[in-house]
Amino acid sequence: MDIDVYASGSSGNCYRISDGTTALLIECGIPCRQILRHIGFDLSGIAGVLVSHEHTDHARAAKELALLGADIYSSRGTFKSLSLCGRRFREVKASQKFSIGSFEIYPFEVQHDAAEPLGFVITSSVTKERLMFFTDTYYVKYVFKNINIIMGEVNYSLDTLSEETDPARRKRLFESHMSLEHFLEFLRASDLSRVSKIYLLHLSDDNSDAEMFRREVMKVSGAEVIIC
Repeated sequence: MDIDVYASGSSGNCYRISDGTTALLIECGIPCRQILRHIGFDLSGIAGVLVSHEHTDHARAAKELALLGADIYSSRGTFKSLSLCGRRFREVKASQKFSIGSFEIYPFEVQHDAAEPLGFVITSSVTKERLMFFTDTYYVKYVFKNINIIMGEVNYSLDTLSEETDPARRKRLFESHMSLEHFLEFLRASDLSRVSKIYLLHLSDDNSDAEMFRREVMKVSGAEVIIC
């Protein structure tokens, strides 16, 4: 499975995945023209756009992409929060599988300060790989089998959290974003026997240490770790 990282972080998130038959965008939280530039101004090659939740850094270009002919897949709560409706906006529900081309997608609930946020397990019928994607959540309560690739948020660490961080921002971090410590707990609870790559997403500019995060995740997982 090919993965292109177009943006990751509080200023915007956007990823492209492809199994050689079907290509998807996960998140569209950067300007539409920037997305189009990344994909060579050919939206016909994108079979769908998965949006985890309504916050701007994840859903910024949803309306424009739909106007250009892209199908946007997200929860009812997300679309309601964004005031989006129409045939291009495809409602999906947690725990209910759906397919886009050669990908089977299983949405699951995550914990964030949003209306109805989702993570996704994406399985390719072509490569037989399973990818797990989650972001903007302080905890993942599900464990999935036979995962090959993990794309997950590691926003901060308790060891790197600045003492100068505003108390309100600190509280929001604890209640809506994943720490390195919780990510490592998630890994230890998971079957990592088939995991070959782990993408660390949405690192905080102020409260993260990329090399330390890479080292600690590699130590627990034994997988290749890519910092996004």
